[in-house]
Amino acid sequence: MARLLVVHHSPTTTVRALTDAVLAGTRDDALEGVEVVARPALEATAADVLAADGYLLGTPANFGYMSGALKHFFDTIFLEAGGALTDDGQAGPAGTGRRPFGLWVHGRYDTTGATRSVLSLVQALPWRQATPVLEVLGDVGEREREAAYELGATVAALVEQA
Repeated sequence: MARLLVVHHSPTTTVRALTDAVLAGTRDDALEGVEVVARPALEATAADVLAADGYLLGTPANFGYMSGALKHFFDTIFLEAGGALTDDGQAGPAGTGRRPFGLWVHGRYDTTGATRSVLSLVQALPWRQATPVLEVLGDVGEREREAAYELGATVAALVEQA
């Protein structure tokens, strides 16, 4: 059975609403061959990453960057999970054979820096962006919940098909 790892930092009710909708999407009735493993970012390990066939990441935008918890996740799993570094120690492009991932980011006023920070690290892992980033500003309503559900269901379906 395929495994989908959901790594999130959901410290507020708005981010939690998106996380809950993403998780509901990953468990859509049409999906049968996917095991979903959800981990708070401070608890996810490299072993979780290595055992997964695809990934969903969620974070608030904090001061123009991803949350410290999601950054900690990347710091602790990066090299063991196949992260590539350039000669000067920067995150570099990974090779082929990339596993699908999706990302949701919530911000009060802006998500640009948080999205950029996650994507710059993920491009150095053997993952591939499978969906557009779900960026949500302000309150989370039905439209945002539906988009989060779709994100979860889409990435889960891609993992199921792999």
